[in-house]
Amino acid sequence: MTSATGPGSIPDGLTLLLTTPRVAPGLLARDAWLALGAARLVLAADPGEPVPEAIASSGIEVQAEPGDVASVARRLVTTAQQEPVVWVFGSDGDPGLTDAIAAEVSRLEAPPTVEVLTGSWDVPGAGLLDVVAVMDRLRSPGGCPWDAQQTHASLAAYLTEEAAEAVEAIESGDRDHLVEELGDVLLQVAFHARVGQEDPQDPFDIDDIAATLVAKLVRRHPHVFADAEASTPEEVEAQWAAIKAAEKAARR
Repeated sequence: MTSATGPGSIPDGLTLLLTTPRVAPGLLARDAWLALGAARLVLAADPGEPVPEAIASSGIEVQAEPGDVASVARRLVTTAQQEPVVWVFGSDGDPGLTDAIAAEVSRLEAPPTVEVLTGSWDVPGAGLLDVVAVMDRLRSPGGCPWDAQQTHASLAAYLTEEAAEAVEAIESGDRDHLVEELGDVLLQVAFHARVGQEDPQDPFDIDDIAATLVAKLVRRHPHVFADAEASTPEEVEAQWAAIKAAEKAARR
């Protein structure tokens, strides 16, 4: 199998449309929409999933193709010999399907063209959405009983501990260890955000934390985001300290 190349190209045969679940389902690349528009048949294991639903809402019919992996692969390859077909991968990536399609193609003397077309990509930082989703699962009913009973106070010691271990990893020079320990620090932020989300009186969530951080970074870097001047690290530090002091004074 090959990857679809060339902007504006419309693949013949079978196109396997691969998307990421971390961006809005309808935000597909131009080539993806061209392939969908040119296809005689658009299929998915579950047309009710977000990406097939978004495609259907644009006026392109997405039909269900039930059955085991082998039978689905057989029909896709057989149909693609006659007309352009697009298969929309499910959120789980339809395990085993590409291998089954490769097996079907290899047994034919004149197989159809099979191309993998990437319709959407993860944006930088998209993995953070997975952190939030996993934390939500752990904290929700049916999740982890230990995670469910934690509070800001009970987690405080872990935040200190994980920060100290991250510093130790920096000092060790072991970059794999550093990645792991920074992940543990990130877990504490995600955990506190999820706990804060449940407060009945004054809730906050991960987006509130992120928005507050962004506002602070912009406010304390006027030499980048405004018209202030600071050309050396020392000038930046002095400016940061002055802005921080002014913020503290305003809160009193």
